[in-house]
Amino acid sequence: MPDLVQLLFPAPALVRTPGRLLRWWESRRLAYNVAVGAAGLVTVSYFTLLSHLPGPMHGAPIPMSLIVVYGVLANVTYSFGWLVESALQRWLRRDTYGLGPALFRHGLVFSVGLTLFPAALGTLAWIAGILFH
Repeated sequence: MPDLVQLLFPAPALVRTPGRLLRWWESRRLAYNVAVGAAGLVTVSYFTLLSHLPGPMHGAPIPMSLIVVYGVLANVTYSFGWLVESALQRWLRRDTYGLGPALFRHGLVFSVGLTLFPAALGTLAWIAGILFH
């Protein structure tokens, strides 16, 4: 549990230069990718299971190109974290120590939720297909 607490509530970058903020964010990219990737594996596994069940999704292919594009876009949007933190600090004209950890935490939770969301939609589509077929 302490690892999860450290992931979700990291210490902020104490030196507040744009370069240090960039290093702070990049030091957490692997953890972000592992969490979002694990959620992606759950979603793909779930869709694979649904495609083997009788019903409207039987034999439906999983678009791998869409998965790759999603992964790239997730990393591109992650890259904006340090820019947003740096810009807000400059705009406010003061150090914003808690902003980076809060942006990271909320972005991580949002990204994992967004990655798992297709599984919920797939379930609803499968149920609707069974009920209305």
